[in-house]
Amino acid sequence: MPEPVDRATIEALRADFRARLSSSATDRDLQTLNDDFLGRRSGTVTGLLKSLGTVPANARRDIGQLVNTLKREIESAIHDRRAALASSRPPADAVDVTLPAREIPIGRVHPLMRVRQQVEDIFARMGYEVLEGPEVEDDYHNFEALNMPPDHPARDMQDTLYLNAPIAGGTWGAHMDPVPEAQVRAATLLRTHTSAMQIRYMKTFPPPIRIIVPGRVYRRDSLDLSHTPMFQQCEGLVVGPGITLADLKGTFEAMLRELFGDVRVRLRPSFFPYTEPSAEIDISCQSCGGDGCGTCKRTGWIEILGSGMVHPAVLEAVGYDPEQVTGFAFGIGMERVAMLKYGVDDIRLFYENDLRFLEQFPV
Repeated sequence: MPEPVDRATIEALRADFRARLSSSATDRDLQTLNDDFLGRRSGTVTGLLKSLGTVPANARRDIGQLVNTLKREIESAIHDRRAALASSRPPADAVDVTLPAREIPIGRVHPLMRVRQQVEDIFARMGYEVLEGPEVEDDYHNFEALNMPPDHPARDMQDTLYLNAPIAGGTWGAHMDPVPEAQVRAATLLRTHTSAMQIRYMKTFPPPIRIIVPGRVYRRDSLDLSHTPMFQQCEGLVVGPGITLADLKGTFEAMLRELFGDVRVRLRPSFFPYTEPSAEIDISCQSCGGDGCGTCKRTGWIEILGSGMVHPAVLEAVGYDPEQVTGFAFGIGMERVAMLKYGVDDIRLFYENDLRFLEQFPV
């Protein structure tokens, strides 16, 4: 037998509905509430309407009106709550401006470019001019003017990448004077060093000269841990009256200590065709402090660059009088510096564009 319907039952049901409505926050909650109260088979209000036959005849009309009023209240309340939820819901594809912004990855200066900037800054503070030159060169400026005639054995030290066909040229720096017609030569090779720019500069400007020439150079090398067919060098030149080997040593003691910290510097005799005397410059090993380790091959020293006093034949080739001026030249590899500075043991990492490697360097 269904329970009798009276005013107390209807009010209790109304109170229950209002309590559940206040805690309904989603469309799913409202659908459940609608099914529980107005469902055709098991809805509580629907059950009350079906049980009106048990109400005494004299009260049936009033009770029926109360039940129908409750039904309309429930329908209206659920409809209004659904409308409120719909109005508060963001439109499709809307942007929630309260969400935190996406993190934008911060770019980093490439370690080779970072080293190049540091080297340029050091020499710029010393009063050097920073130049750039063509990467496609002619034989004269790349070899002959640097005291390396066609049959010179020093050419074997640099495996050169020659072009299939010469390129008519002569463009070598828009900020400089045009190259005289007699000096315009067909470019036949990819430069093996940036020293060719030193010849071009000396042919245009009289001493004193203080320049560095950073840039890419090319040699026929196999790609391995310490070699690559394209790499970056920074070569420099100082020419003027009374320049000595002491000036060279003092320059690099200051430069290398600023670049690597508190290191010792030594000059070791060597050979380069365009300098005489020539010297390799070493720094004390930072890994062992000069005591000897695997990094420095148990010597305590690490070779960092080549240098020397400008050969008189080079000065004569550009029209300078070696009796009046002297100078020193040097060449330093950016990859070599970066590998020592950052503890990198594979030169190929600088050119593979692997973000896992590049993101290890500071912003």
